[in-house]
Amino acid sequence: MSVEEIAEAMYKMVAESQGQKKLKPMDLTKAMLVVFEGKTDKKTCKAAIKELVNSGRCVYTYFGGSFIEIPHREGAAND
Repeated sequence: MSVEEIAEAMYKMVAESQGQKKLKPMDLTKAMLVVFEGKTDKKTCKAAIKELVNSGRCVYTYFGGSFIEIPHREGAAND
């Protein structure tokens, strides 16, 4: 599996859980290791998370622990 494919799967998982559950980086990594059993590893998952954050598609948030979320749009930014 390529980093891009794993990043896309992670993004979908974060988008689906938005507003219901906050996902930690390790939650995403563990989920990808199960979904793509034998086709990926922790190093590739870490690279996928880095790609998501560097591209701006996801951000790290901190509230008693680090979480990965889709960036929130402020009310004024919706103009």
